[in-house]
Amino acid sequence: MEKIRTAVIGCGKVADAHAHSYQNIENAQLTAVCDVDEKRARAFAEKYGVHAYTSISEMIRKEKIQVASVCVPHPFHAKTCVEAADCGCHVIVEKPFSVSRKDSLEMIAAGKRNHVWIGTVFQRRFYEPCRRIRKAIDDGKLGNIVLGDVTMLGWRDKVYYDSDPWRGTWKGEGGGVLPTQACHQLDLLLWFMGSELTEVYGVYKNYNHPYIEVEDTAVAILKFANGAVATITASNAQDPAQYGKVRVHGDNGASAGVQTDGGAMFISGMSSITEAPYNDLWGVKGEENLLDQWKKEDEEIFFQNDPTEYYHQLQLQDFVNAVADNRKPLVTGEDGLKSAELIEAIYRSSRSGMPVKLPLEEVEA
Repeated sequence: MEKIRTAVIGCGKVADAHAHSYQNIENAQLTAVCDVDEKRARAFAEKYGVHAYTSISEMIRKEKIQVASVCVPHPFHAKTCVEAADCGCHVIVEKPFSVSRKDSLEMIAAGKRNHVWIGTVFQRRFYEPCRRIRKAIDDGKLGNIVLGDVTMLGWRDKVYYDSDPWRGTWKGEGGGVLPTQACHQLDLLLWFMGSELTEVYGVYKNYNHPYIEVEDTAVAILKFANGAVATITASNAQDPAQYGKVRVHGDNGASAGVQTDGGAMFISGMSSITEAPYNDLWGVKGEENLLDQWKKEDEEIFFQNDPTEYYHQLQLQDFVNAVADNRKPLVTGEDGLKSAELIEAIYRSSRSGMPVKLPLEEVEA
């Protein structure tokens, strides 16, 4: 079997999930890593027994890299992705895909002009309860989706924001709870709703994190092209944390929901995922009694694996297979654009005090 040669760009906290995943994917080979900090790159490379680089282009050229994971801080996602794509490499970018619609479009354009795939990491799409909802929608069990909601009530403390100098800043992180924590739930909402966004009204605030610049709380109302509506409540201001949930409702009266994250994930610092995701709402006629069975099955999968790496590996496996089979990955750069544009729309709406139409118009810097 010919293995796809892979690399990790950026050797920070999330890079381990990518490196471990590539080493566990049968048709992939972790070949090299790259970081602007040579000392960090060498230490990370030694840990995984691969070569270290500080130049993306040199690494891709010398090591013949076919797939690269971008794990650098948020504001550098676009530059790094474009550079790798321009070297002829397929690229999968950690969430959030970018910090703006403009950056997202540049990343997607780089993929098209170089004939390479651009993907983004939304590994919660690979959670069994989330795939169950998507399949029910595809099978018509909920009718047309007309209403959706996201509720994410979490917590991040000062230890978390002090863990990296770029965290909690507009320049370094590009935002707060929306791009860094709630982006997973926002992506699921858009995936489930299945229609294009047309209008967003939003408000963001910082209620109890005076040591950061960005928002710890945001709410929004969304309108879609097919007439559907949705709401978002996202906050990192609840101590102890509560949960992250996404729910959708169809015009036939059926509903489905998933608790993607339990409170333990959000308690403090860089805590691990310790609570299994599960379907907390299922109103499909004739299937209401399946919740307990599904929860047991989902917990068995969850606790038999390291969930942080397990779901990353599922998505990276799909991306590697997409490259090998010359097919579109299940999560694309266009999906990343949708969530980035939603977040930017909430920010613009809050600053103007008015709803904003989508697609967004470019604004002068």
